[in-house]
Order: sequence, then structure tokens, then C-alpha cells
Amino acid sequence: MTALNRRRALTGSAAIAVGVPVLAACGSDGDSTATDPADSATPSPSDTSSAPSTDGTQTPSGGAALASASDVPVGGCVVNTDAKVVVTQPTEGDFKAFSAVCTHQGCLVQSSSEGDIPCPCHMSRFSLDDGSPLSGPATAPLAAVQITVDGDSITEA
Repeated sequence: MTALNRRRALTGSAAIAVGVPVLAACGSDGDSTATDPADSATPSPSDTSSAPSTDGTQTPSGGAALASASDVPVGGCVVNTDAKVVVTQPTEGDFKAFSAVCTHQGCLVQSSSEGDIPCPCHMSRFSLDDGSPLSGPATAPLAAVQITVDGDSITEA
């Protein structure tokens, strides 16, 4: 057995002094509020309430107000961040809606007048017509959302 000398004692102490804070930084304090983007990212028709809201965001038919038709550019899209829905107008008077949550890693797509639906996180681009991926790392289409257009008002169906 070797005797503990001063050099070994200092080397061991230095390793502990450096290692403990590094390991502590890797741990969690239990207050984490991060969630998986897929947990709450994709709205589904069953998520919408049929009861009218008192804050004016729902129509008597029960659909959440998403956008005004006049706000959606022809050949572009508008994102409703509260509902996590993107409304598109591929051709004049033809409105469609999709989940605004990118199928790659759950980022919200952006409003655009550039002819597609862009995701700013990893540069995926989706079709205004059917939500299918045009480019980027996303391989799955955006989920379709049923809408109703009544005059200038676009709501979830």
C-alpha cells in the first residue's frame, strides 16, 4: 500500500473541487417547467369547446375566431398564436387552416406572404394548399384544421 503524500492529497482535493460543481450543474432542481412540444402543440377538433366564450373569441357556433379574411394575403398565411393555427389563402377566396406547430420539433411557424408556410427554427417550409412539407428537415405535413368562413370572419368549425 502506498503512503498518502502531499501531491496525491492536493490532486484528489482539486478533482473533487472541480467535479462536484460540474455534477451539480447537470442535475435538476425540480422546478423545471419545460414540456415536450408534442404534449400541447397540435390542436385537434376535440380540443375546441362548443360552449360560447364570454371574452368574444368564439362565435355562437362554438368555433374559436382565427383571423379576418382580409388579413390573410393571397399566396400567404397568418398565424393565430393563441390557437396555434395557421390560416392560408393559396388562391383568392380559398382559405385553409393547419396546425401552426412544425412537425419537425414543435416550433410555431410564421406568417408569410411568400407563397409557403415557413418555420423559423430549422427552415422547414410547408405548402399553403395542403400543409405538406416542401423543404427542410420536417417530413410530416401540418395537421389540417377545419374552418368556417363567414364574410370576413374565419373561425374553427
